[in-house]
Amino acid sequence: PYPVVLVHATLADEGSNWVTLAPLLANEGYCVYAFNYGATLASLELWPFIGPRIDGLGHIEKSAEELSSFVNSVLSKTKASKVDLVGHSQGGMMPNYYIKNLGGASKVNELIGLAPSNHGTTLSGLTKFVEVFPFADELISGLLEFLGAPALPEQQVGSAFIKKLFGSGEPVVSGVRYVVIETKHDEVVTPYTNAFLTGSNVVNVTIQNQCPEDPVAHIGMFDDSPSLQNVLNQLSSSPNESFKATCSNYGQGI
Repeated sequence: PYPVVLVHATLADEGSNWVTLAPLLANEGYCVYAFNYGATLASLELWPFIGPRIDGLGHIEKSAEELSSFVNSVLSKTKASKVDLVGHSQGGMMPNYYIKNLGGASKVNELIGLAPSNHGTTLSGLTKFVEVFPFADELISGLLEFLGAPALPEQQVGSAFIKKLFGSGEPVVSGVRYVVIETKHDEVVTPYTNAFLTGSNVVNVTIQNQCPEDPVAHIGMFDDSPSLQNVLNQLSSSPNESFKATCSNYGQGI
């Protein structure tokens, strides 16, 4: 019933991140859009040498503004009243800022996050390690800012951005449906439970509760069949609350 806007992850682009889901949704009859966001000088300089574009590195608040502009263009082209958003990693978290702070609540029907970095990440304990050394956190953040990748430290547990996003509690807005699809093997969003949100309009899905043998980790979520089956179920006009994916064609375990 709504156009679907795909929002890629950090260090990714629309082509590489959605090579599986975009045609899958189109084949199911959805009107699908995607875009690149968060480009910095660093990402544009690296792109010609390593293959796919490396985007999603800029300040997350700025990236949310880019999402806002893109959603407006999709609504203008399609004449739809709202869109559904599907994002991976930062792409599942960043729209929370758009919905909560930039007027997106009236334009978004549903936000589905694949392993979203909602509550930030400890990067498998790196945050705790950094806390041992005075000023180390500021030095690392400053270095990444200088290198053109501020979105990385902004996704760290306790960052100024995360504190702003969750300043008044969960960034869950009435009238918008939220879905989090996460793997227990997430090695980027750590602990993996940091992906989950709480609220009466939130659905949290753990892939291994449906497919215990699925080894998919963070990166592999974008082409993991059980994960994408759940996306299709949650995008439908009447999601099956007892849905169980067919356990095959697992994504990458890295």
